[in-house]
Amino acid sequence: MTRAMTRAGLALALLVTACAPPADGPPYDVLLTGGAIVDGTGNPRYRGDVALAGDRIVAIGQVPPGDARRVIDVTGLVVAPGFIDMLGWSEVRLLADGRALSKVTQGITTEVTGEGISVGPQTDATFAEDSAYRASIGVTATWRDIAAYFAELERRGTAINLATFVGATQVRKVVLGNADRAPTAAELARMTALVDTAMREGAVGLSTSLVYAPAFYATTGELIALARAAAARGGVYATHLRDEGARIDEALDEAFRIGTEARIPVELWHLKRAGRANWGDMARVLAKIDSARAAGLDVAANVYPYPASATSLDASIPQWAHAGGTDSLLARLGDPVQRARIRRDMENPPDGAESFFRGAGGASGVLVASVLADSLKYLEGKTLAEIAAQWRRDPIDALFDLVRKDRSETGAIYFSMSEDDVRTAAVHWWVSFCTDYGAVAPDGPLSRSGVHPRVYGSFPRVLARYVRDERRLALEQAVRKMTSLPAQRVGLTDRGLLRTGFAADVVVFDPRTIIDRATFERPHQLAEGVRWVIVNGVVVFDDGAMTDARPGRGLRGPGWTGRQERNRS
Repeated sequence: MTRAMTRAGLALALLVTACAPPADGPPYDVLLTGGAIVDGTGNPRYRGDVALAGDRIVAIGQVPPGDARRVIDVTGLVVAPGFIDMLGWSEVRLLADGRALSKVTQGITTEVTGEGISVGPQTDATFAEDSAYRASIGVTATWRDIAAYFAELERRGTAINLATFVGATQVRKVVLGNADRAPTAAELARMTALVDTAMREGAVGLSTSLVYAPAFYATTGELIALARAAAARGGVYATHLRDEGARIDEALDEAFRIGTEARIPVELWHLKRAGRANWGDMARVLAKIDSARAAGLDVAANVYPYPASATSLDASIPQWAHAGGTDSLLARLGDPVQRARIRRDMENPPDGAESFFRGAGGASGVLVASVLADSLKYLEGKTLAEIAAQWRRDPIDALFDLVRKDRSETGAIYFSMSEDDVRTAAVHWWVSFCTDYGAVAPDGPLSRSGVHPRVYGSFPRVLARYVRDERRLALEQAVRKMTSLPAQRVGLTDRGLLRTGFAADVVVFDPRTIIDRATFERPHQLAEGVRWVIVNGVVVFDDGAMTDARPGRGLRGPGWTGRQERNRS
């Protein structure tokens, strides 16, 4: 009797999943032996071995060690599918530093990205918008579509896989620029064609970020038309809701309508109850989403396990002031009349619109995380209240001046959420997890600015806090929410489970010691407790140290028309 078969309830599963390599085939490349297998289904863990050959999982059960080129004894550790980050922003960062160190040290093997803005399609004008940031981290590539981006990513090499949505904002910028108007029929037809092309290039669906310019100029009807184009090629609709504060019900209803009329699954990115006046309301919001699910809509969500959000500082400025793009916004901030109007709308948002500034409780709840201009680096890590005092300025004037000085490149952290609301959402059964941040590292080109600690700690924080310390989630359920659930949501059909034939994305961690170390005060600190990370069958994190291997790939969605098998390109 094998070690794994000593648990009778697992006998049938092992008979199904355990297999040996072909008699005339190569030996296993890697054998993980003696670990606690948490396979991503949510089923109870069991002791066994996992064997890898090439980029596939080829055996699970009891495997003779003589059949493997490398044997890794993982006794006392958990062996799980590689974690999937449901929203990151690593597209350009991976080209600057392919280690993806802040992700790998959490056990993340795949990132999903493309919130509203995506790597393609691009024009000279859209590509130029981020040129200052790309230059600051040494990236000079000039791709123009998703296919060319994936080719560039794989040419340079990355430690993790990356899947991307096509952004509704992106196609709007290509066709309409930053204009505050509806598209003509011909323009909308071009936008839907761009979505169709992106889906054929490998996008996993359509995404929106409806609190940012120029995304919030889009009508629901426009978004339904674009979502239908994604749905026709098997995609999903992922959205940063139009409002996460006082008008969240209207925003949810819009997302539900888009999903219903476009006949497309809906994913709610980084679900939250923003604004201190809304604390304690998460259970009701989850019940509303449950009701939509019960009515037949395929809708789920993801969260990051922190009570503070992070976005641009200029997101505090009312929507109308962003019309025309960055230059127009900065010109308005330099005009005393327009500036006074912007201030009034920030202090008393019309129609109950979401306000990042007010939602965080004002200047003391807004922390400047990053700036692009070297002359302003001394402000990183200070609250807006501290900056205002240092500059001897009113806090709102200090915000306006900083946006102007840094040309809208300033990143900010907003302490606008309740820890109880975050926890309530995080343990809900259809909620997965994200970092909502691009890969960084404590050294190299991605270490030069402050960041939100979630980029280093989201997944270990869940395993340490909600699983080990508070016992609000079983380990098996937490791993399911980090693996098979997100894989299912975005159509990564051969990832997210430890199953023979699946991609060999594997993480090995110590459930007793895994923990996040990054804080808001000292964010550039790696998580602890992850021991091995394997991506596409190659070890990228070896007993706590990065290797030089960069086996990550661009993962294509269901509409991809390339010749290779989906998700193996």
